[in-house]
Amino acid sequence: MDYSIYDAIRAGFTKVVFIIRKDFAEDFKNIFEPKLKGKVAIDYVYQDLHSFTGDFPVPADRSKPWGTAHAVLCARDAIKEPFAVINADDFYGRDSFEKAYAFLTGPVSPNVYCIIGYELAKTLSDNGTVSRGVCQVDAAGNLVSIAERTKIYEKDGKITYEEGDKKFEVPYDSKVSMNFWAFDPSVFAYTEKIFKEFLAEQGSNPKAEFFIPIIGDKFIKEGKGSIKVIPTGAKWFGVTYKEDAPEVQASLNALIAKGEYPSNLWK
Repeated sequence: MDYSIYDAIRAGFTKVVFIIRKDFAEDFKNIFEPKLKGKVAIDYVYQDLHSFTGDFPVPADRSKPWGTAHAVLCARDAIKEPFAVINADDFYGRDSFEKAYAFLTGPVSPNVYCIIGYELAKTLSDNGTVSRGVCQVDAAGNLVSIAERTKIYEKDGKITYEEGDKKFEVPYDSKVSMNFWAFDPSVFAYTEKIFKEFLAEQGSNPKAEFFIPIIGDKFIKEGKGSIKVIPTGAKWFGVTYKEDAPEVQASLNALIAKGEYPSNLWK
């Protein structure tokens, strides 16, 4: 998260909204506010199981909130300008934030959103299979669909995913979503509408989740506008398996050694 905030600030972003649980808010603030004071505006929103559910009876056996799109919806009152959404526990790379900022200060509109598209080969793990949202992109660079592919791995110079008992090859340069989106604030009203539909259809299932790709998919299919897939050559880092941690640390150390990041981000 520190690296993402650092990259966002130097790309031009001036505000960070943390979407967190209220029960650890004070501990969270005590960690981040001293580091970020005077460097960027900070706000907090709390994702709660009952946020935006209205009169819908939340299942008694549901303990977790409703997923990533619901988390974005919870930030509605804190965000009035075009904005980017990321996962807190992923390393996205400087190039991604620069491209997102250029989009958000340029072509973004109520009917044009974007997703940062990573090269599939740069998001794999050496320690096991991964799941990725593989993007289908048209000739104009617009997102056509995102297909969640599971058990993706590289072997013998090929990238393969498994579905059932079948194996399918995926091109090396396929673009995948790592949940780095850029939106106009009009997305909040649309997301609230789709969330109500989601609750009506799946809300009684205690494990159902309302993910951001659901919003993207409906936005396209309902003809509300387009979602640009902006490619990045940045390498994504993440800890899918505990064995990934040393490699991620080594990659960060290499970037520090190259001078791309200071050894202390907030000194």
